[in-house]
Amino acid sequence: MADKLRITLVKSTIGAIPKQRATVKALGLRKIGKTVELPNNDAVKGMVWHVRHLVKVEEI
Repeated sequence: MADKLRITLVKSTIGAIPKQRATVKALGLRKIGKTVELPNNDAVKGMVWHVRHLVKVEEI
């Protein structure tokens, strides 16, 4: 199991519901193409699952 996840915002949050916008913001993503590295834990995986149509995830 990977130690970290590399999460990239690939789609705009303009059409997303407010809860999904808040989740993307909480992940630390602001602009399309922005990438963050976060720990691979259940909390982060749950957040990613809710916005999986907006982000790309890689295990590192």
